Amino acid sequence: MEKAAIIVTDGTESMQKTAAAISQELKNFKLVCVAAKDFKGTDLLAASICFFGAENPNPPSFSYLFKMLQHINLARRPCGIFSNSKNAAQYLQKMVSSAELALHADPYMGEGDIKEWVKKVIAA
Repeated sequence: MEKAAIIVTDGTESMQKTAAAISQELKNFKLVCVAAKDFKGTDLLAASICFFGAENPNPPSFSYLFKMLQHINLARRPCGIFSNSKNAAQYLQKMVSSAELALHADPYMGEGDIKEWVKKVIAA
């Protein structure tokens, strides 16, 4: 069974709700859904698809993840980002760019059909 990872900023209710909705769409995956402060490198390295969510740009809890993504190559693995802030979405796009993930072009911004968005990310 393929693995999926959802890594989200700590203590933000809206991001937790979005992460929960995404996880409902990943029933065919072995799923790790963690707060960024509890993230371990093996959570991401084993995943064939990943999602990152943040409410604000440059959250302190993402510092380890940001550094790690600068030093690993996850080329062609589908990736989706979600936020309710344009600045946070831009931060997340920058964060994942160096790892060469197959980033879905549109971040999920809390509006629209999350089921369809997750399907598009998986297909990336």
